[in-house]
Amino acid sequence: MKRNKSVAVLLAAVMTVAGCSQNGPAPVGTEAAKPEGQTEAKAELTKLDVVLDWYPNAVHSFLYIAQEKGYFEEEGLEVNVLYPVNGNDAVALTAAGKADIGFYYQEDTIITKTNEAVPVKSIGTVVQGPVSIFAALEETGIQTPADFKGKTIGYSSTEFGKKAIETVVKNAGLSLDDIELIDVGFDLTSAMTTGNVDATYGCFLNHEVPALEEKGFSVNYFSPTEYGVPEYYSLILVAGEQNLSEKRESYTAFLRACKKGFDDMKADPAEALEILMANQSVDNFPLSEYVETRSFEVLLPLMEQEGSPFLTQDKEIWQNSIDWLTKEGITEKSLTPDDFVEDLLAK
Repeated sequence: MKRNKSVAVLLAAVMTVAGCSQNGPAPVGTEAAKPEGQTEAKAELTKLDVVLDWYPNAVHSFLYIAQEKGYFEEEGLEVNVLYPVNGNDAVALTAAGKADIGFYYQEDTIITKTNEAVPVKSIGTVVQGPVSIFAALEETGIQTPADFKGKTIGYSSTEFGKKAIETVVKNAGLSLDDIELIDVGFDLTSAMTTGNVDATYGCFLNHEVPALEEKGFSVNYFSPTEYGVPEYYSLILVAGEQNLSEKRESYTAFLRACKKGFDDMKADPAEALEILMANQSVDNFPLSEYVETRSFEVLLPLMEQEGSPFLTQDKEIWQNSIDWLTKEGITEKSLTPDDFVEDLLAK
C-alpha cells in the first residue's frame, strides 16, 4: 500500500482532527465484523483498536483466528480490527494515541522515528524475513541482477526501494547507469505483463508471485538480501509510546492471544484460510483461495523460525538495519535497537 513521504505531516493532521472532535480518531476503514455469537462488549473488557497495513489477507489470519475463537476475550480484551485509509495510518494513528496497535514495516519505522521523531515502538515481529523481491517473467531470461544490464526496472519510488536497487546492482558488478529505472507506482505486475518494464522491485513473494502464477505466468525472482541488503523484518506490530506505558498489561495480553491464534494457523492452515475468507473485504480487496493458500506456504516459515518464535524480535537484526539505513544516508543519525523495541513477552 502507498506510504506517505512524511509521517509527521500525517500525524499532525490526525492530532488536528482529534482536537476538533470528541468522537475519537480520524476516519479509518470499516471495522471488521464481530465473530458469530459474540455479544456486545462487556464492561470489563478493555478495548483495543488495531489498524491493518492493508485489507485482510493471509498474514492477518492469526488475528482473525484469535478473534473468532475468543482468545482476546479470554485475555479480557475486545479487539476492533480497522482498515487503513492512508498507507501510514497504522503508525500515525498509534503514535497519536488514536489507535492502539498497527501493522507496519520495520524499515519505515526506523526512518520515521529517526528522522521525524514519531513516538512509536515495535512490540512484536509478524514476518521475520523480507518478502519484497526483484521479479521478472521467466520469458525475459532474467535470473540474477547481472542480467539487469540494459534492462528497464520498475519500482515504487521510496527511499528504501531506491537504495535496495542501487545496492543490489552494485553487488552484481553494475551501476545505476547500466539500467533504466521507471517509477510505475504500485502497478508492478501489470508493468511486467504488458512489457512496459523487464523486471520490478517491490512485488511481494507471498502475493504478487502466486497472483501471476494463477494467471498462467511463470516468474523468476530473488531477494535483495541475497545481494547486500541486510536481513530485515517485513512486518511488525507498532504501538504509540504513551499508550504502551499506560496499557502495558493489555498489550501483553494481546500478544498472548495472537500467539494462540498463530499456533492454530500453523496447526491447521485449511481452517485458517476458511476463517480468513469469511473476514475478507470483498468490496475493497477480494481474495483468491489459490493465492492465499500459496501465501500461507510462503509466510508460515517466515512468521516463526527455528530458535525464533512468533513475535520474537532480534535486536541484532534491528541494529543491522539501523546501521545500513544510516550508512546509505536514508536516516540522519543512528538510534539504538532499544529506541525501537519493547519486549513485552520477555520472561
